[in-house]
Amino acid sequence: MNTSHASCAASVLAAEAVVKRFGAHTVLNGVDLALGTGQSTCIIGPSGSGKTTLLRCMALLEAPSDGRVVMEGATVSQARPSSDVRLAARKVRPEIGMVFQQFNLWPHMTVLGNIIEAPMRVRGVSRDEAVVTAERLLQKVGMEAKRDAYPARLSGGQQQRVAIARALAMQPKILLFDEPTSALDPELRREVLQVMRTLALEGMTMLVVTHEMGFARRVASHVVFMDEGMIVEHGTPAAFFERPTTERAKRFLNQFDE
Repeated sequence: MNTSHASCAASVLAAEAVVKRFGAHTVLNGVDLALGTGQSTCIIGPSGSGKTTLLRCMALLEAPSDGRVVMEGATVSQARPSSDVRLAARKVRPEIGMVFQQFNLWPHMTVLGNIIEAPMRVRGVSRDEAVVTAERLLQKVGMEAKRDAYPARLSGGQQQRVAIARALAMQPKILLFDEPTSALDPELRREVLQVMRTLALEGMTMLVVTHEMGFARRVASHVVFMDEGMIVEHGTPAAFFERPTTERAKRFLNQFDE
């Protein structure tokens, strides 16, 4: 069992013995990962190690083949969910924000429209209140000047910052990021990483799948290293990057020193 750093009982969101199979292929093999309030956890590892699949299971976008996902003590996802689990999932889904690799903004809506849509439809927030919140968040991510622009008129970095504001507008308890900078060039990556760094400093609970080793080293409160569908090693950034304990983690880190 790949026990993570926070106990499941004290966590905001946790995977417990999660297995995920696609046909005969096992992508996740009994993963345990618990996320404590205010922690920024980075999942790193080679391509194909199961990072994104684990994130999608914890975001309730994929159901585990075995094991379960728990949010604040309630089971919210499992292989064959009962009616109680399905009800719990519906209740907590708005509490889990997701930022995707490819932005996923609605092209027919302005920046403002993208941000206010879900709070109005899902949370029943009035338009006036949603607009006030959206304008505050756009200022937070440095995009207030693009309030009335359409996504096609924005750079990739600008679109990703709008996507972060859109996720925050739902006032989630946790934000999940799936390689949010992988589609961006270096300058645009810095824009997005700075926003994420600010959120981490403010105590936002975050789970980030990333290849940005510098970000994981400087910003994460905890680093999880995955390989072949399992958590091979986990610890603080200082411990993991300076004193990895497994040969697999050492080999992975050595490629960044070459």
